[in-house]
Amino acid sequence: MPEVLSVARKGRTEKLRWKQIAKRAALAATTTLALTASLTAVTATEAFAINSVPCGRSDFVQVTTHQAGHSSRDLCFANAGTISLPGNSWITRISTGNNRVQWFGDARWQPDAGINKWTAFTWPNHPGGVSASWIRIL
Repeated sequence: MPEVLSVARKGRTEKLRWKQIAKRAALAATTTLALTASLTAVTATEAFAINSVPCGRSDFVQVTTHQAGHSSRDLCFANAGTISLPGNSWITRISTGNNRVQWFGDARWQPDAGINKWTAFTWPNHPGGVSASWIRIL
């Protein structure tokens, strides 16, 4: 009879051990999910730190755009991040100021490494500019 009790105890001990393992795994998964969510929230906030500013300072990004039927206008931006341009915008000039800059056009960020600081960038082979929907300050 003592052997039967010993086997029964082992079975209960084994079940208890698996329950503890399951609880630890659930806690680890919950902790990982919470950490991932908090990092995602921080990253999303940083991605939208860019803002429109009045033009006038040479260290800001200045983008000259135009839309069909409208005259050109300058848009200026500060701080790293990504911002959309008005619909159907064409860029004729980007002055980077104290920033590295990319534009999104033709379904990709261009140029790959960004335009260097203190650069006035134009498209001499495309006098009407290039189509772009976003600007990114790196």
